[in-house]
Amino acid sequence: MKEPYYEEVQGFYTSDLKKPTLKEVNAWPQAGKSSSSSGVSFSCPHVCVCLSLLCLTGSLLGHPQCLDYGPPFQPPLPLEFCSAYENFGCCDQERDNSIAAKYWDIMDYMDPQGLKLCGTYIKDILCQECSPYAAHLYDAENPRTPLRSLPGLCFDYCSEFHLNCYSVIRLLTSDKHIQECCETNRTHFCHLLQLQDEDYCFPQVLQNSALSHSLGLALEERGGCIQLCLAEVANGLRNPVLMAHAADQTHRAFVAEQLGLIWVYLPDGSRLEEPFLDIQRIVLATPWLGDERGFLGMAFHPKHKDNRKFYIYYSYMDKNQVEKIRVSELKVLASDANKADPRSERNLLELEEPAANHNGGQLLFGVDGYLYVFTGDGGKAGDPFGKFGNAQNKSTLLGKVLRIDVDGRSPDGKPYRIPSDNPFVSDPKALPEVYAYGVRNMWRCAVDRGDPVTKKGRGRIFCGDVGQNRFEEIDLIVKGGNYGWRAKEGFECYDAKLCHNSSLDDILPIFAYGRSVGKSVTGGFVYRGCESPNLNGLYIFGDFMNGRLMALQEDEKTNKWKKQEICIGSTTACAFPGMISSYSKFITSFAEDEAGELYFMSTSYPSAYAPHGSLYKLIDPARRAPPGKCKYKPVPVKTKSKRIPFVPRAKTVLELLNESSTTKPPKKSSTLTAATPRVSSNKAKKTPSSKIKASAVETAPSGKGRQRVKAEVKPHKGKKAAHKSRTAAAPPLPKKKSSHQARTKEVLPKKAALAKGKLEKRRKK
Repeated sequence: MKEPYYEEVQGFYTSDLKKPTLKEVNAWPQAGKSSSSSGVSFSCPHVCVCLSLLCLTGSLLGHPQCLDYGPPFQPPLPLEFCSAYENFGCCDQERDNSIAAKYWDIMDYMDPQGLKLCGTYIKDILCQECSPYAAHLYDAENPRTPLRSLPGLCFDYCSEFHLNCYSVIRLLTSDKHIQECCETNRTHFCHLLQLQDEDYCFPQVLQNSALSHSLGLALEERGGCIQLCLAEVANGLRNPVLMAHAADQTHRAFVAEQLGLIWVYLPDGSRLEEPFLDIQRIVLATPWLGDERGFLGMAFHPKHKDNRKFYIYYSYMDKNQVEKIRVSELKVLASDANKADPRSERNLLELEEPAANHNGGQLLFGVDGYLYVFTGDGGKAGDPFGKFGNAQNKSTLLGKVLRIDVDGRSPDGKPYRIPSDNPFVSDPKALPEVYAYGVRNMWRCAVDRGDPVTKKGRGRIFCGDVGQNRFEEIDLIVKGGNYGWRAKEGFECYDAKLCHNSSLDDILPIFAYGRSVGKSVTGGFVYRGCESPNLNGLYIFGDFMNGRLMALQEDEKTNKWKKQEICIGSTTACAFPGMISSYSKFITSFAEDEAGELYFMSTSYPSAYAPHGSLYKLIDPARRAPPGKCKYKPVPVKTKSKRIPFVPRAKTVLELLNESSTTKPPKKSSTLTAATPRVSSNKAKKTPSSKIKASAVETAPSGKGRQRVKAEVKPHKGKKAAHKSRTAAAPPLPKKKSSHQARTKEVLPKKAALAKGKLEKRRKK
């Protein structure tokens, strides 16, 4: 599997390679092939999204970015040579050693006095490849301009370097134009190296507190909003409701559509032409805008690799025309790991649904190995069933979190066992499956993998519970917990009589938000992946109705959770190759791949039959993991179905900027136009050999500690410089004849609604 656009690729540095063209940047295999660190970072041209309309216009401003077009990182081992960037930058130890080797190659041609005078200059210039702003210093951010062979230097610093060490220039670059025109013309040389934005030139960039104070931290706008970027990894989906993985080291992704189809996406980004499972004829779903019924949940058995079992949750109509939800067990075909056997279905649980909305739908396995089932309260509005509603009634399975053991059978004939430590097994008034109660309609729950090092938080279950009229909430599920509905909604009373009952003893949400923030929560995940270290421990979720992305951060001292907005990243924050500038509004679900990287699904039209859904991967543009840290090798899987390659649909930011620039002539750039010199990871061949000796000494200007020595270069015979350079939409899914659903999070209307404005009204019925 090839590296992603932000992983180190052999020969991806300026000293080895020419800058690609704009077309090449947007089509690089390296830029889009599956990351060695993400479980299903599908092999698309890594369509990294900056989530802002600002991405459509404006220039490519300087921002932390390496020469391989990815964010900087913290080196896993200290840098011994370019130590100024040992905490955060663009070099790992291998690259640091390569730069050191080039430095000592150059030093071989210098006498002691020249080394003393010019050594620091040469080291500083070579080490700019390790700068967090390397892409800007070498003009690598804009594929339409040539890559510099030398970094951008501030004019005063450049003048001092040229005055003292002009003879070194031919050792730093193989560009004949620079060698011939600039060794004796200081002003011309320094104008060539000058950047348009002087804040980013070296060494000014190191002294600019506005640029350096937050390096390596998650980017935040004013007000504490975290800037993230996205990668488009799948599109053309009909109301995608979930993405799951089998935890079998194959790093496949199983993406389910609401109408009853599951598709297999391979680590290279392609999708198999034949579905993993097709139960459209059974699933109850309609094309109505806002219909919540359909295929809603899926989970693989923890020992799926051995027993081939997985579990599904869907709506269906029985032979008596009664609407129900069903939880079933199925197996994958022994002859094809990418095809489920629909004939293997074993029904575990069926519940009659009194209304068409509030169907729940989450299935997951806890760290205890038991299956957790999350049901809705039965629908309508206000949980009007019985004296105090279904959710508070422990003798019904609606409005609950259920926990069952799917690896056995109960003495009473149920196709599952009741765990002996379920909280209400001894309560004659409660059903033994009940693990927690008082929930309204939890839409998307997730198990925390725990901190990668300490494992803190492992096993916690987070859920988003959709509210009625005032509040959406995020809950942490605990054994025996009462989450308050319908007595409470969020932190406030909903049913005053029940709310003031002293026996309520409810568990409050860890966070709740009102209608000014959003109207239908979509629960997310705690980030525990490898690629974006800044995000570790953040619970990331969203709102279905307005497309808002949010995060919760736990205060370890108070155990309180603080909300942070996830902003729409600007062109500056997300100016990486392959970025797109928009995503579909209606956030239907979040997902985690096998490597722990985070995704979300959304659609522009929430109907089960509308092929407008996409899958996006979350990316932190401020900091990535060190190259090589997140590598994995997927276990190969034999495929019998045709592979359909991923085709991105959205235009990239670079394409949009290129289009806007064609309306007016490009400004002339003062950047270097030469091809870049070669430096490989092996010991470089010496450029035209020369010995540099001190020929003149001048007094340094005030504030400068160095002596100025003009150097002379005497070429050696028989040495030649070596040089290297480089150049270099999924088809519609099968149509269904039977009916299926799209999702908002409330009431099903009695006839189709074709306008978005009706979603909110129907949600309150």
